[in-house]
Amino acid sequence: MSFIRPDAQRILLKWRDVLAGLVVIAIGLWWASGSGILQWVGVAVILGGAVLAFSGFQRARFRTDKGGPGVVTVDEGEISYFGPLSGGIAPIDDLALVMLDPQQTPPVWILQQPRQRDIAIPVNAEGVDQLFDAFAALPGIRTEYMLSALKADATQPVVIWSKPVGRLH
Repeated sequence: MSFIRPDAQRILLKWRDVLAGLVVIAIGLWWASGSGILQWVGVAVILGGAVLAFSGFQRARFRTDKGGPGVVTVDEGEISYFGPLSGGIAPIDDLALVMLDPQQTPPVWILQQPRQRDIAIPVNAEGVDQLFDAFAALPGIRTEYMLSALKADATQPVVIWSKPVGRLH
């Protein structure tokens, strides 16, 4: 039995990383108000808390409601999705394109890789939060663009990232 309402619990879980960053900043401010070496440690802790809060803010914007079909895992550099009708495994290094398709219900992440079937992952699948770190590891991805596309009311598929094509000289 929980003392926290389910709606409030869901909001706290969504923003937990930001809250943790704010707690770290508060501790850093307390230490920085002292003197000597503790003051410098406090400044470093404040900076670390700010990074944690900023990262948490981006993660919170990426999180969506749970309860969608399938399960996502990211392990050893591979994205795995297993759903009721489809699924697949995509090594992060082999990805050629990441696209968000809002025409589906719910919207889906489309992962394309050479000579393989596309993998369509619902944005509310269990464990989809792990995709944030996997996508962030892609070279040249624009995280803010990805987050704004996720929240926009697009009517057409949006290319979030495509593998840079090497140029011959």
